Amino acid sequence: MTGYDSEVFRGAYDDVLAKWPARHEALTVATPFGDTRVNACGPREAPALFLLPGGGPATSVSWYAQTAELARTRRIYAPDLIGAPGLSAPAADRHPRTVADLAAWLDALLDGLGVAGTDLGGHSYGAWIALHYALRAPSRVRRLFLLDPTQCFAGYRAAYLLHALPMLLRPSPRRVRAFLEWETGGGAALDPDWLTLQEAAAGFPSAKPVTGPRPSPEALRALDVPVLLLVAANSRTHDSREVAARAAAMLPHVETAVLPDVSHHALPQAAPAALARRLTDFLSVR
Repeated sequence: MTGYDSEVFRGAYDDVLAKWPARHEALTVATPFGDTRVNACGPREAPALFLLPGGGPATSVSWYAQTAELARTRRIYAPDLIGAPGLSAPAADRHPRTVADLAAWLDALLDGLGVAGTDLGGHSYGAWIALHYALRAPSRVRRLFLLDPTQCFAGYRAAYLLHALPMLLRPSPRRVRAFLEWETGGGAALDPDWLTLQEAAAGFPSAKPVTGPRPSPEALRALDVPVLLLVAANSRTHDSREVAARAAAMLPHVETAVLPDVSHHALPQAAPAALARRLTDFLSVR
């Protein structure tokens, strides 16, 4: 028994979405892999910015703490990953199985929204998708930011995987909360509505996520896209400074910075107040 309740999940999702700017809107975009829910805000004529959430129980609404500031100068599109917790509706007969499939899904989203090129950002697994997309479709990505990315430049810590295993094998609200409180050092900075949504996503009928190797050093050295890499100082997911050092050694156009006093899973909602301004400054460079 997973204990998953779709009505409880939807209520928790809407509670976090209510923290977005008042003039946000919900869009549905058809793709070869199913209909994708996209939460959008900001001036329609402004440059596009796509925000990809992390994996597991994360959803697009987790970007609420940054949307108001970013939407001052960007048209934000935040999709729920297809086949993951959220309000996207995956096709019954076709699921993303490869990195190429994820790229095709993003291409379909951009095309469906009439976006030729975009700024692109992601957290954790979403950053992994964003980086792979930039490597495959650099002509469509103006600038890229990666927020404590996983499996891009370094692997997981063994202790992290061991703590995550009970939640992955038999997800339950209690196990989700226990894992997040361990990784974030007690959870004192976690928004209670956001935490309720993470718990409500336990047992969500998700498809198997696409995984794969880290991008090759050769591909990273050839990436001609400006990149901002922000790592969490207190992350238990990986060695954040190792992530930053490896990225700096391979990416030709990268800025790196460490976000103090925050862990991997506290992002992006509990990020330092200056994060949105730093992202805005980076994205505004032309």
